[in-house]
Amino acid sequence: MQMQSARRALTDASLALVVATLAAALFLPPLQSATLASPWRMVGAALALALALPLHWLYLGLGVRRMGRSVRGWLALALLFPMGGAAALLLLMGFLDEPGARPVSARG
Repeated sequence: MQMQSARRALTDASLALVVATLAAALFLPPLQSATLASPWRMVGAALALALALPLHWLYLGLGVRRMGRSVRGWLALALLFPMGGAAALLLLMGFLDEPGARPVSARG
């Protein structure tokens, strides 16, 4: 049960990372002029980025904690947005599929 909840938290972290990355992309040069020309688009993109990025970190921390690992190092990696967060998610999803992976409550 604990590993299932860790998988769900990491999946939610992945979704939040995608939303944050798309919102940040609106402020990059190909889309920047259109984003800054519309106050609604600019505020919407800023709000999406301001909400999705902390949610990504929160869900990543929850998933790591439910896996029984140290949260500090994984969040430090995830602060390197967006590549660090993606790398952390890929590594943690790989650790979930290890045959020796046990939930926190099963450790002795």
